[in-house]
Amino acid sequence: MKIICIGRNYAAHAEELHHATGLAREGAEPIWFLKPDTALLRNNDPFYIPSFTEEVHYECELVVRICRVGRAISERFAHRYYEEVGLGIDFTARDL
Repeated sequence: MKIICIGRNYAAHAEELHHATGLAREGAEPIWFLKPDTALLRNNDPFYIPSFTEEVHYECELVVRICRVGRAISERFAHRYYEEVGLGIDFTARDL
């Protein structure tokens, strides 16, 4: 399984990141990045905040399970390439 994420796709969050780190600018292109499949909690496993952080932020995320490989898919046929849509919560240790 591959978890593909898109960051800086929400303007207010990108601006907040710029003020905190200087890494993102308003109008900057979204970035793509990967997460390991161990980032998913399964079977009602508990979530623990690690002891090495004191500033954990969270945000709701749209999650889409892609079921077919494709390229340059027209919007008209996009529904054929995903099976499930859900919500996830992304936790980030902001003080690292």
